[in-house]
Amino acid sequence: MTRDWKPGRVDAEVSAIARTEHLLVALDFDGTASELVADPMAARAIPAVRRALADLAALPETTVAFVSGRSLVHLREIAEHDDDSPVVLAGSHGAQYWYPGQGEAQAQEDDPERMLRDTLIEELEPLLTAYPGVELESKTFGIGIHGRPARPEVEQAAFAAVDQVFARRAQHWRRRTGDRILEYSSRDEGKDTAIAVLRERTGATGILFAGDDVTDEDALRVLGDGDLGVRVGAGETAATLRVESPQQIAELLEVIASERGTRPE
Repeated sequence: MTRDWKPGRVDAEVSAIARTEHLLVALDFDGTASELVADPMAARAIPAVRRALADLAALPETTVAFVSGRSLVHLREIAEHDDDSPVVLAGSHGAQYWYPGQGEAQAQEDDPERMLRDTLIEELEPLLTAYPGVELESKTFGIGIHGRPARPEVEQAAFAAVDQVFARRAQHWRRRTGDRILEYSSRDEGKDTAIAVLRERTGATGILFAGDDVTDEDALRVLGDGDLGVRVGAGETAATLRVESPQQIAELLEVIASERGTRPE
């Protein structure tokens, strides 16, 4: 049962996750750490989220991560993530990783699938010029079609045209939809994969995962006892808590950082 988080009130489940032995805070980026924006590459974490994550990352036995459908190179750009960052990154829905002190963990890319992606882009780019406001994004393991700047009926027509291309050329690719985005990937990983990988990598005894979209539900559904799932905004969800916006995510993270900073060792 999902319930609304109420700022300013003591919350037993928030306090419990704040006091777990090793905490992993994993956030989706778009719509969770950042506002949703028309230009995908213009997204940036709001200042309050950046501050709260920095406070958490400075605490002992605490790991901070972004888990995104973005390719790692694009995620690093929008997250303003440099080589000295303490923040772990899981890109491409859990197919790519970047770890502090190590850098990128190279993911194997299949040559035939890369060639197919390039061929699909060559076909889709001229096709999408007929749909004003619809934009194509080349990803490491796939292709994203963004409809946010377009009129809804134009977006729907563009997505249908793209679906026809993939039905003809790449039926085996994984199809995902989100908030005004259609994505196809040559990889099967989802954000549930990222949660499993990061749990093992960090030894986390508790995970807070927050997201706002359909693909985030993959991660929310695999959280277990001792974890806490947070949904940003409306929609059906497996999360325990719901917040209204990235601003409220920042407030929630500040509460956790404060409580964690005062927990007994």
